[in-house]
Amino acid sequence: MALTHKQKEKVTGVVKRHDKDTGSPEYQVAKFTEEIKRLTTHLKKNKKDFHSRRGLLKMVSKRKKLLSYLEKTNEKAHKTLVKTLGL
Repeated sequence: MALTHKQKEKVTGVVKRHDKDTGSPEYQVAKFTEEIKRLTTHLKKNKKDFHSRRGLLKMVSKRKKLLSYLEKTNEKAHKTLVKTLGL
């Protein structure tokens, strides 16, 4: 199940660049981080759910790529994002 609107707002409200921001790397990394947390708790209960495990691995890979992109383009934003999200 995907994140609800309220959950997204709670997680991404701190890192948004402007009110209608959905495409910035900071926003996407924050959203992926919350999804990853949710999926890891799901997979601890359901050890044989291999389809969700594959989705989790894809999300981790996407987040890693976005973080490396952000580090190359805007190092200051990368450091603050990592500190904010606790990565």
